[in-house]
Amino acid sequence: MKTKKIFSALLIFGFMITSVSAIHINEIERLPYFETEEATPTIVGVAASNDNFTTLVAAVKAANLVETLNSAGPFTVFAPINEAFEKLPAGTVESLLKPENIKTLSAILTYHVVAGEFKAAAVVAAIKENNGSFVITTVQGGKLTASIKDGNVMLTDEKGNSSKIILTDVEASNGVIHAIDSVVMP
Repeated sequence: MKTKKIFSALLIFGFMITSVSAIHINEIERLPYFETEEATPTIVGVAASNDNFTTLVAAVKAANLVETLNSAGPFTVFAPINEAFEKLPAGTVESLLKPENIKTLSAILTYHVVAGEFKAAAVVAAIKENNGSFVITTVQGGKLTASIKDGNVMLTDEKGNSSKIILTDVEASNGVIHAIDSVVMP
């Protein structure tokens, strides 16, 4: 009798193991702990996954720059956070997002992009090597001047407006993002 119970228990246990094994073998590709590590997203992917850049992402889409900023690069993007766009005069963002203003919007956005990958340490080194300021040529063709003020890296646009870099070296597969607190203008 005892042998029958043990045999039955082993048979049931074996059936359960076989069933569980079959489930794992059939489902293995869908289990999260067996998934392969995702590649680092592009600049657009990184920005789109961060709630601080929703306005920037909407602007990039409206300007038809998604494909460009998803390309191989590398790029350095001085990315205005949502609050930076809120500092603009009322109605500015809404106006820029209209299809008839795509050229202006594109010029403003590409003024925030530099060809090549420049991490924070390289920017600071360039500032120090150039007597306290370093001129950066943007993809748009305009110039930004980087300097250090009160221990912060500042960007000054061609109109004299300044923006502080508030977060550095956000990695993307095709470059790096530095978040800024104000929109710079060509």
